[in-house]
Amino acid sequence: MRFIFIALALMALALPAAAQAPDLGAVIAQHRGQIEKPSRQSIGPVVQAIAATGPQGAALLQAWGDRALGLRKSDGLLVIVDGDRLTDAATGADLPSAEVTLLRPNSGVRGVISDALAGAALSDPDPARRAQALDALSRRADASQLALLRAALDDPDPGLAARKARLERLLTIQHDPDPAARIAAIEGFGGDTGLDFRAALNPILATRRVALESVPPGANVAAELSPGDDISRDAAYAMLVEAGLAPARLTPQAERAMLAQHIQGGMVGGVPLAQLGHDAARDRAWTALESQGLVQPAASEDEVTAALDRFHFLDVYAEPDQTVTDAARAALRGTQARIGLMQAADLSLDALSLASIYFLAAIGLAITFGVMGVINMAHGEFIMMGAYTGYVTQQFIADRTLSLIVALPLAFIVTFAAGVALERLVIRHLYKRPLETLLATFGVSIALQQLAKNIFGTQARPLTAPAWLDGAWTLNDIVGVSYIRIAIFVLALVFLGLYLFIMNRTRLGLEVRAVTQNPGMAASMGISPDRINMLTFGLGSGIAGIAGVAIGLFAKVTSELGSDYIVQSFMTVVVGGVGNIWGTLAGAALIGFLQKGIEWLNPANTLAAQTYMILFIIIFIQFRPRGIIAARGRAAVGA
Repeated sequence: MRFIFIALALMALALPAAAQAPDLGAVIAQHRGQIEKPSRQSIGPVVQAIAATGPQGAALLQAWGDRALGLRKSDGLLVIVDGDRLTDAATGADLPSAEVTLLRPNSGVRGVISDALAGAALSDPDPARRAQALDALSRRADASQLALLRAALDDPDPGLAARKARLERLLTIQHDPDPAARIAAIEGFGGDTGLDFRAALNPILATRRVALESVPPGANVAAELSPGDDISRDAAYAMLVEAGLAPARLTPQAERAMLAQHIQGGMVGGVPLAQLGHDAARDRAWTALESQGLVQPAASEDEVTAALDRFHFLDVYAEPDQTVTDAARAALRGTQARIGLMQAADLSLDALSLASIYFLAAIGLAITFGVMGVINMAHGEFIMMGAYTGYVTQQFIADRTLSLIVALPLAFIVTFAAGVALERLVIRHLYKRPLETLLATFGVSIALQQLAKNIFGTQARPLTAPAWLDGAWTLNDIVGVSYIRIAIFVLALVFLGLYLFIMNRTRLGLEVRAVTQNPGMAASMGISPDRINMLTFGLGSGIAGIAGVAIGLFAKVTSELGSDYIVQSFMTVVVGGVGNIWGTLAGAALIGFLQKGIEWLNPANTLAAQTYMILFIIIFIQFRPRGIIAARGRAAVGA
C-alpha cells in the first residue's frame, strides 16, 4: 500500500508540470488554418504557442522556417521533411515515404519564427548558437523576448553574459512597463556612447507637435512654442486648420474677389462699397455673408490672432512618463558630451595621421631644400617614382608582405640614383641661382610625369597593402584609424630618428654640416663639397622614394601623385623653419591639424579648406617669416 501511495503522490506532482507544457498536437489542431496560410500580422501568438510546447515544437518551427514543413497529401498530416525521411511534426515519429506538399511561409513569417527560435536558443549548450540567438534578438527584439532573455542571463561565457546583460538593459528601456526599471536601465549605461544605446533613447525623446486649448494635467511636455517666435504664425495656424480646429485663412486677394461677386445695391453684406477700402470693413462684410450662408467660413486676421491666442502649441513627448524622459535626456546629454570628446579624439588622430604623411613626404625636401637650399620642384616626382617602384615590385613578387619589404629599399635605391643623376647633370651647375634651379627642376618634373604616362599609362595603378595592414584600429564606433596610417606614422618616426642619427652621429652628417656651414673651410680640411652635395641630394631623393611607397598604399598611383604633395611639402618645410628637422615636424603637425580642422568646419568643400589653409599660412609667414622653429644660424642644420 505504501508504494501505491508513493506512486500516486509522484503522479500528483507530475500533473502540474504536464499542465505547464501544452500538447503540440492540440496546438497544431487549434491553429491548423493559420499554419497552412500564415499572415505576418497574426502569426506571432501561434508561433509562441508552438515554441512553448518544448523541443518538438522548436523542431517544428525550425522546419517551418526552413520551408521543410509540409502536408501529407493522403490525409493532410503535418510532417517534417528531411531529405527522403518524413517525421510526424506533432510527435517526431518516423513515417513511411509519401507525397508531401511543402508549406512556403513568406519572409515576414520566417522572421517571426526566427525570433521565437532565437529566444529558445539563448540557453542552448552550444555557445555559437547562443551567440547567433543574441545576434537575431539584437536585430529584431520585441517585448515578448524580454522575459526569455532575463531567464537566460546567466551564461558560462563571460563575453556572452555581458552581451546578454547589455541587450536586457536595452530591451528594458524600450519595452518594460515599469518606469523605475527603465530609469535604472538608462542610468546603468552611464555615459555609454554605443549606437544601440542612443537608438534606444531616441524613441523616448521623440516628440510630436500638437495644438491644444488647454494643457491636460500630467502631459509630458517637451516645450511650449510661442507663435511668431518659436514657430511662425502661418505654420501655427496651418496646424489648427489641418486639425480641423479653425477655418482656412482668408487671403486678401480671395476676400476681395468673393466680395466683388456679392455686390447688391452698392453694398456687400450691408456694408457700402465706399467703406470697403479698409480691412475692418471688408471683414464685417465677409462675416455678414458667412452668417447668410453665402460664403464658406474663413478666418480673418483678427480671427487668426484670436485663435492663436486661444490655443497652446506644444512639443509633446511620445513617452508619457516624465521621469523616464528626464532620465533619458540626462543620459543623452552625458552621451553627447562623451561623443564630442570622442569626435575630438578622432579628429586629432586624423590630423596626426595627415601630419605624419606630410612629414614623410617633406623629410626628403627638408634635406635638399632645408639643408642645401636647393628648390627642387621635381621632389614630388621622386615620390611618384617610389610609388611606381612599389607597383612594379608587386608585379614580380606576389606575396604582399615580401614585396613591401623589397620595395622599400628598392625605391630608395632607384630614387637615390635618380637624385644623384639630377644633381650631377642639372643642380650642380645652378647652385646659388635659385630662380634657374626652380625653372630647371620644374621642367624635369614635367618630363618625369610624361615619362611615367608613357610607361604606365594614365590609369591609376594598384599598390596593394599586405593583409595585416587591412582594416583599422577601432576604439569604438567613433574613434578609429586605419592600420596603413598607423604604419606611416611609425615610418615617419623611424625616418626622423634615422635623419637625426645620420646628421649627428655619422661622418656623412658631420661633413654635410661642415659643407653647409662653410664650404671653403670644409674643402681645406679634405672634404669634397661636390661629393657631399651629391650624396645629400641623393639621400633626400631616396627618402622621397620610400615616402612614395608608403603613400601609394592608400593613394592612387598615377603620374600626378607627386604634384598632390609637392605644395604641402614646401609649406611644411617653410612654415616649420628652413634648415631644422624639428621645424619640419612642427610644420607638418600645424598643417595637418589646420587642414583637418578647416575640413571639419566645412566638410562639404575640401578645396575651400585647402584654400583657407594656404591663406592662413601666407598670413602666418608674414608675421613669422623664419618659421615656427627658426634656425639659429648655419649651425642649425643638424638640429
